Amino acid sequence: MDSAWTPLDVVTQTMFQKALDDPKSVDLEKLSNAVVDQSLKDISFCKDAGRMCYAVVQAEAQKAATTVFRRNLLTRLQQEFTAREETRNCLVQKWVCLVTFICSIFDYIKVNNVPLVALVDPVYDCLYRLAQPDALMNEEEVDCLVVQLHRVGEQLEHTNSQRMNQLFNLLRDGFLLQEDLSSMTRLLLLEILEFRASGWTLTETAHKYYYSEVDD
Repeated sequence: MDSAWTPLDVVTQTMFQKALDDPKSVDLEKLSNAVVDQSLKDISFCKDAGRMCYAVVQAEAQKAATTVFRRNLLTRLQQEFTAREETRNCLVQKWVCLVTFICSIFDYIKVNNVPLVALVDPVYDCLYRLAQPDALMNEEEVDCLVVQLHRVGEQLEHTNSQRMNQLFNLLRDGFLLQEDLSSMTRLLLLEILEFRASGWTLTETAHKYYYSEVDD
């Protein structure tokens, strides 16, 4: 049993193990809903949930030649994405978990080594929302934005470079024009602007500068 699944209840952990061994013996829709539910309330779990979902998707494809888990997972993500603004207004932490989970799924689950096309615009829309002036006032949202861009920014840009340009225009405007940002937010924005400008990487010197500042 993958230790990353331990936040799930024992019944769901058992379902997961059975899904890997014999996908046809498990209610895969129920399993996908359990994974989404846990992801929306557990930031540590949702960071790696994409890898775990990928394991189930692969097992189902190879052993059952079906796509029930992936189909239901995407359906549920679409529902949560549609309600994202309401979620954000009610509980920012749940909203941050949603963005993290969607990006994790985008990062791990591929078709012919290509990210799921259905997730490209939702991922961009979530990141655009995190780049709005009100979200830039919340360090939790800014941290989520920067972490996800580190994680999927380069592959996301390959799917639609124009939207990435627009996103970074928003971030640049926020950094330059929004006067009431915290010093931590300014540091995070400057780091991600330099990260992309350097080809989605940081020099060792830049890394030491930014992350020694964060640690301080």
